[in-house]
Amino acid sequence: MLTDKVIPLGGQTQVQLLVGTRDQNLRRVCDQLGISAVIRDGELRLRGEQAAVQRGEKIFTGLQSIIERTGRLRDEDVTGLLLKSGVAASPLVAVPEGSGSAHAAVDLFEKARQIHPRTDGQAAYVRAIRENEMVFCGGPAGCGKTYLAVATAINALRRELVRKIVLVRPAVEAGEKLGFLPGDLFAKVNPYLRPLLDALNDMLDYDQVRRYLESDVIEIVPLAFMRGRTLNGTFIILDEGQNTTITQMKMFLTRMGSDSRIVVTGDTTQLDLPDDVPSGMTDAMQRLSGIPGVAVVRLTGDDIVRHPLVREVVRAYEEKPAEKQTRP
Repeated sequence: MLTDKVIPLGGQTQVQLLVGTRDQNLRRVCDQLGISAVIRDGELRLRGEQAAVQRGEKIFTGLQSIIERTGRLRDEDVTGLLLKSGVAASPLVAVPEGSGSAHAAVDLFEKARQIHPRTDGQAAYVRAIRENEMVFCGGPAGCGKTYLAVATAINALRRELVRKIVLVRPAVEAGEKLGFLPGDLFAKVNPYLRPLLDALNDMLDYDQVRRYLESDVIEIVPLAFMRGRTLNGTFIILDEGQNTTITQMKMFLTRMGSDSRIVVTGDTTQLDLPDDVPSGMTDAMQRLSGIPGVAVVRLTGDDIVRHPLVREVVRAYEEKPAEKQTRP
């Protein structure tokens, strides 16, 4: 049952602090509760399910009290009241309590489109990104590692929680030499970056993707181009992380600046590195596991959502490792 609630507001200063920069606080609370809110004639008008509106009233009146007492409003204040009201205080996506795969939706704010995790493993992955600044996700092909990471990055960008998205891939040669590919440097690395573009184009309109790329709001770069950079306010995704060396992984992780997040995805069973070179992703998952703010997620064949045959292919290779073949 839908209900309405009107909350009287103070002066213009209180209104500006309450709603936040570009309405960030207002949208954050409303997104978490699933309610709508408008400010009109010095009043905040809430609308939604009765229980959610009641929670919203408590949160906003609590925020008003903080502003009146301290003259300011911090992100921690909003988070604290969300937690106190029993709402998951997600900085990225709204995931209700006791959420399974059906509830861990990632809103793209693109023609009301949402991305829904299809398995419990994928839902746990989304929650890990929500709750941690650095996430490592390992799993077989087709389990949604890259797709869900890109979706949560778009969500954060659209909610103005980050200023840009940087998508990174190591240009590791898998049977073909870069020098044999035609074209300039961009043309040579483009095939390695194509999967990230495919994910973007599947979620956003082509023109929107083009505008983001042209304005550098979304940047797709080879791993080697990350050296020397510090990225603040950025959602950074490293795809195919299993093909990094330990030195490369350390270089990449230390690019992280303030208000940034990092997600590293990869399949540690598919290495294109030389046999005597250990994977930087495997090393980092072991080395950094247990550090506060770092999460390690491992998806399995049960999380594969591509063609049903893909799951059977992965299972067949897992059950019977490839035997070394001798050439005649």
